[in-house]
Amino acid sequence: MFRLIPPLKDYIWGGYKLKTLFGRDNGGKKISESWEVSVHPDGLSRIEGDGTLAQFLQEHPTAVDAQGSPFPVLVKFIDAAQNLSVQVHPDDAYARKYENDNGKTEMWYVVHADEGAGILCGFRKDTAKEEFAAKVADGTVEELLNFIPVKEGDCFLIRAGTVHAIGAGCVICEVQQSSNVTYRVYDYNRVGADGKPRQLHLEKALNVIRFSKFSDTTNSGAFRKVQGGRIRLLTACEYFCCHELLLEGTYQGKNDNSFTAATVLSGEGRADGKPFRPGDSFFIPRGEPFSFEGNAKIILTQKP
Repeated sequence: MFRLIPPLKDYIWGGYKLKTLFGRDNGGKKISESWEVSVHPDGLSRIEGDGTLAQFLQEHPTAVDAQGSPFPVLVKFIDAAQNLSVQVHPDDAYARKYENDNGKTEMWYVVHADEGAGILCGFRKDTAKEEFAAKVADGTVEELLNFIPVKEGDCFLIRAGTVHAIGAGCVICEVQQSSNVTYRVYDYNRVGADGKPRQLHLEKALNVIRFSKFSDTTNSGAFRKVQGGRIRLLTACEYFCCHELLLEGTYQGKNDNSFTAATVLSGEGRADGKPFRPGDSFFIPRGEPFSFEGNAKIILTQKP
């Protein structure tokens, strides 16, 4: 089991909650995202004291699965002090053809939500491409989208092609495909650090958006008792499977088919005998036994 050190991102909409919640230090600058478990070249997670996770997997490819597949996910924390742009991600076929990257299906787990905070997720009704483009042009595109109030512990599966936005006041743990492709369609007329309006990608977005009414396929389950606590399925898709572990003692695991990424949301204890705290993330190679002891909330991510 390896503790990971994340690269930090300070996009315009971020805040300071990741410092408050998890002790992240960005030299006094805001922290928008903390890439907890990443082999993506735009932000490589480092193994504590020993290179990057990407380097380790190059040398030990079967740590992912028995076939030595590419590492499929990127786990991050997101602090939305302001609304994120209304955006969409392409699927694999489009992203690989036009962006030399993977598509991006993602899961959002709500770590914290200010009172009244929420997300935009998918269309309220079947929508014509022309109507959507017109609403983007006149600044009323949010009228077409579902606003969903959120609270701690809520979970959402956001499939590629779904228009979405994280609202101000949300802190999210996101598990996504290993990708960094985002098409902005509306950004509240904000300007970037250079004082110019941030780039939009409407033409590409119109090529990948699913314009049908949103249907939730998250499929989270109920908690069940296990040795050392309780566990529930958060969501599963073709790219990842996520569980929430409420640790109340000693939990022991071993997956002979897949890596395990563990992200601590709250609480304290010991991971393979070493202390952990909120915000710690770990990579556990395929087939390696591991244990968590203490009282904590932990997200476990594996291949499906």
